[in-house]
Amino acid sequence: MGILRVLVNTMGRVSTFRSYQFVLLLTAALAVVAFYFFGSERHDFSSTTKRIKQTQASHNANRNDADLSLDTRLMHPEGGEVARDGEEEGEVRARRADSGHEVSQYYHALMMFTKVDKSRSLQEKFRVAMLSMAKYGLFLDEEVLVLHFVSDEASRELGERMLPELLLVGTFQYEVVFHDVAVLSQKLFPIVEAMQKHFSAGSGAYYSDAIFFLSVAMHHIMPTDLQRIVQLDLDLKYRSNIRELFLEFDRFPPGAVIGIAREMQPVYRHTFWQYRKENPQSRVGEPPPDGLPGFNSGVMLLDLEAMRTSALYNQLLEPRNVAQLADQYRFRGHLGDQDFFSMIGMEHPGLFHQLACGWNRQLCTWWREHGYGDVFQLYYRCEGPVYIYHGNCNTPIPDD
Repeated sequence: MGILRVLVNTMGRVSTFRSYQFVLLLTAALAVVAFYFFGSERHDFSSTTKRIKQTQASHNANRNDADLSLDTRLMHPEGGEVARDGEEEGEVRARRADSGHEVSQYYHALMMFTKVDKSRSLQEKFRVAMLSMAKYGLFLDEEVLVLHFVSDEASRELGERMLPELLLVGTFQYEVVFHDVAVLSQKLFPIVEAMQKHFSAGSGAYYSDAIFFLSVAMHHIMPTDLQRIVQLDLDLKYRSNIRELFLEFDRFPPGAVIGIAREMQPVYRHTFWQYRKENPQSRVGEPPPDGLPGFNSGVMLLDLEAMRTSALYNQLLEPRNVAQLADQYRFRGHLGDQDFFSMIGMEHPGLFHQLACGWNRQLCTWWREHGYGDVFQLYYRCEGPVYIYHGNCNTPIPDD
């Protein structure tokens, strides 16, 4: 009987405690609801949260993030769509018109973006290039800069994550498209196969891959609506508005198909050594202003329409003509497209519009320490303003 009484009393206390606890919890919950409902705007849980949400909304509005999925579209800041692989520019314009976006002109720039996911060095170069491009880039309201990246899947995923932040300060409209490196290589290989034995370091070497001859035959594999494109190395730092580079297309002389700056080291003085020995009076490999120092492919303007219609240029792509010129100049290189352009430029300089050295201010000094110190400065000097620094051979680029 005593045990039963103790049990009843204990249960009563527990019941009383639970009722008291429940009342406390209910009161606290009502107080919180009343505070948030009457003390702040509806749907905003606190002034701090509200500020965070406003900041995020503003940030996202500036970034204009988009779903970079299979059709690879990225838009900023007014919106727009990038050409899907294989889609022609006219189709993109039609889609933009349907969405209410008026665009009078696209400016196309292409960069190689392979194996970037595996290299911290390449990622840093990419960061410097994009930040400086965004910083100085100025376009008209009705113009769009279209950035093309030739990429593998892993690097593409990295680029999709990095680009919105790197281009955040840009005040211009931009669009992005990623091209599958394997698909482009497959298209290129039949066209450039004969070149690789003349202008590659050997089987399996970096430049032996067909993709490093992309600029040579881009006019054959890009859509016909794409008439002009600038190809840029990743190790660049922009010091001026990239839009001004595109104006160089209008300065091409008749017959020119490519705009390119000269090589600023005695690379081709060395590469053409046998030809120079057999032809001591030749200007081949000699320094500027009177010599033919060859070209550097870090910055190139490709007039794709002119390349398509130039009978001379397309004849030079034929394997027998490549072999003939390589034999004539005793040429054996390892720098891919740059070697091809330098070789045909010795024979047909009219195919090229020479850019001022400031558009591709190369910084590498490797050849100064490797046998050419006495003549190095004749090639390396560059008078006039610098528009783009080129940190080739991993040379540090000056800070702003």
